[in-house]
Amino acid sequence: MLEDILEKHFGYTSFRPGQKEVIEQLIEGRDVVALLPTGMGKSMCYQLPGYLFDAPVLIVSPLLSLMQDQVDQMKQFGEKRVIALNSFLNAEQKRYALHFLHEYRFIFASPEMLLQEQVKERIANMKLSLIVADEAHCISQWGFDFRPDYLRIGEIIPTVKRPPILALSATATASVLHDIETYLHMQTPFQYIHSVDRPNIHFAKKFFQDKGDKIPWIIQHVQSTRGPGIIYTQSRAKTESLSMQLLECGINAAAYHAGKDAEDRQFIQQQYIAGQLEWIVATNAFGMGVHKADIRQVIHETMPSTVANYMQEIGRAGRDGLDAVATLLYAEGDEQFAKFIVTEDLPKSGHVESYQNYLMNRENPKNMLISGEISETAFRVLHYWMQQEPIEAVKKRLVHMEISKYEAVNDMMKIIETTNCMRDYVVSYFGQQIIDKPSNCCQGCGLNTSELLTKRTVEVQDISTLSWQNRLQKILLGDM
Repeated sequence: MLEDILEKHFGYTSFRPGQKEVIEQLIEGRDVVALLPTGMGKSMCYQLPGYLFDAPVLIVSPLLSLMQDQVDQMKQFGEKRVIALNSFLNAEQKRYALHFLHEYRFIFASPEMLLQEQVKERIANMKLSLIVADEAHCISQWGFDFRPDYLRIGEIIPTVKRPPILALSATATASVLHDIETYLHMQTPFQYIHSVDRPNIHFAKKFFQDKGDKIPWIIQHVQSTRGPGIIYTQSRAKTESLSMQLLECGINAAAYHAGKDAEDRQFIQQQYIAGQLEWIVATNAFGMGVHKADIRQVIHETMPSTVANYMQEIGRAGRDGLDAVATLLYAEGDEQFAKFIVTEDLPKSGHVESYQNYLMNRENPKNMLISGEISETAFRVLHYWMQQEPIEAVKKRLVHMEISKYEAVNDMMKIIETTNCMRDYVVSYFGQQIIDKPSNCCQGCGLNTSELLTKRTVEVQDISTLSWQNRLQKILLGDM
């Protein structure tokens, strides 16, 4: 029985909803798309089959930090035959890993690593029992306009006698599901789609006359309500500024964004998970792979660019099943800023012409990067599509991308504008219906957050003069 294997290897006596159904289909050799909310144990869907099959499980993972976190967790639970193929490996470690790759039970890798010729060839000559696309929505949401290598995952999938493919995500619309199935070459996959609704997360929103009024409100709110929490903003500078202001008020907080060193980011994340930081002020670089069950609040200082991003980010709260509050702040003009942000790194029509001119002059188009006329992200997108389609088709695609991103922001604005139930709108956006609406549901239903967020009782101390590294050191040493 599957329950016996579950208890033997993981110590559980019963499955969470969806896990057993997914595993049974994989055992039958069928492709599976599984949408399970954050905290529902998606990783069990491939970890348990790993102990049933006689060949390695390959897991394609979107983020280095997420991959490393998953590997570390498995090692902590006693699994030795697990490895991450990533940039942390030096040349000698990589050669060793590739030589003995067939002996591992679980192999984690990024799409970019899998498409390196040496790795691609090694995988092609190996027997695999299962191929997993973790956070599979990234194939659609990132692949077209951020990391095109996601669209090439199908290149590493054998065309004959291939293992079943498992695509895992927490949220996906019908169009995203279509992209996942198409680019992974899935064959009539079994779909398990759990409701995206998290009844213990309560939806709040607050309107401001001026953008500058948001920060004072956040500081007062954080001081008077309970954490732990995450504050999302779209500016690296604002994460630093706001976290410092919270520190000056005696609140243990840290900024997190992609501009920080990898070691710093990992250290901050670990302290937050351990409860030694109460608040994280972050860009959307923070959250994927963060396994912290007791997050009580998620505050969006600026609106997310898509409903899917919004649901992914608020889904990090309340994983222990207890009440949590997601608060969305809005001031007039926020949607215009969101539209600027989401299209900033899209290549424009002029970039297409410039790329073609470089080719015609027998020059390397990468000179566009050297001259500073295009960002690295935009060039990556442009370079991919220029190799896939004729020039006019690329121009049309870029226009379509921009329109799609504007429409996604408009969809997000509907959550802000509606005077009806916020939960109803969000759930219906993903083509689903609410089964049981919770009490104290959302702003539109008459939300009372005082019943959900008890007042802080943490003793306030003056730590404003310390760098975040020194503060965390003092936390570790127990001096505070």
